[in-house]
Amino acid sequence: MSRERIGLLVELARPFTLLPPLVGFLAGAAVAFGASPSPGEVSWLRPALGCLMAAALNAASNALNQICDREIDRVAKPDRVLPSGRLSVAAAQRFTASAAAAALVLAWFASPPPGRECFWIALVAGALVFGYSAPPLRTKRLGWLANLTVALPRGLLLPVAGWSSVRTAFAPEPWFVGFVFGLFLLGAATTKDFADLEGDRAGGCRTLPVRYGVRGAAWRIAPFFVLPFPLLPVGSRLGLLTGDPLLLDLLGAGLAAYGVFVAWLMLRRPGELATDANHVSWRHMYLMMLLAQVGLAVAYLA
Repeated sequence: MSRERIGLLVELARPFTLLPPLVGFLAGAAVAFGASPSPGEVSWLRPALGCLMAAALNAASNALNQICDREIDRVAKPDRVLPSGRLSVAAAQRFTASAAAAALVLAWFASPPPGRECFWIALVAGALVFGYSAPPLRTKRLGWLANLTVALPRGLLLPVAGWSSVRTAFAPEPWFVGFVFGLFLLGAATTKDFADLEGDRAGGCRTLPVRYGVRGAAWRIAPFFVLPFPLLPVGSRLGLLTGDPLLLDLLGAGLAAYGVFVAWLMLRRPGELATDANHVSWRHMYLMMLLAQVGLAVAYLA
């Protein structure tokens, strides 16, 4: 394979977006390792394989989304590899299938026997990812349901999958952590839709910016940047989270304050959300995810 072809496939995978799922899986494993009671001796090989699984599954998701959205991208993002013609659809389909298959193989080996819980979680996440982008479901067309289909695999299930590479996921703690991230992404996922407004409208996708307008969508998603994170100290007080209480308090307060700042960026000039190629709030959404994931790992391993 030529260097040029490899570069095009890397561009298709959108490497910047692969870091949060990789770090998120590792953070879930770190939470499981540091949670009370101790899991005892733990091999980090399974979490390491799980990190690669999460990145591979997200790469497959990115590629599939671009395959299914190539007509929309001709309007909104014509420089991408598919609408520009620099990469064929067949090559993108082969990459998607290979990345998805690799993710499932890695998930199998990241799963402690006998339950193989990480594998089944990855399988469900993969089905949700497929349903978001591809017919016949293509939930991307369906407003809040689209956001839910993003929030479940990338928010709720990701830390649970990481936890399951260390110990059984049949416990409330990983699901509470996943709920916090899922609630965040239920709103924050829309930040990627503002720049695609005209393409989505032409393609019949009723994303929140199409349905409510730029200003209306911004006001509806702003609370999701703030409200999930005070749940971290609440979970600590209720005994649902067993990480360091002080660090969880600081993390919850810091992320909520960061979320207020991002909400302000969106609401002060809502019109800019649909004119920038990717508004700064989109980048802050990823940074918030990374900070939350790393902060949780620190709170449990400290």
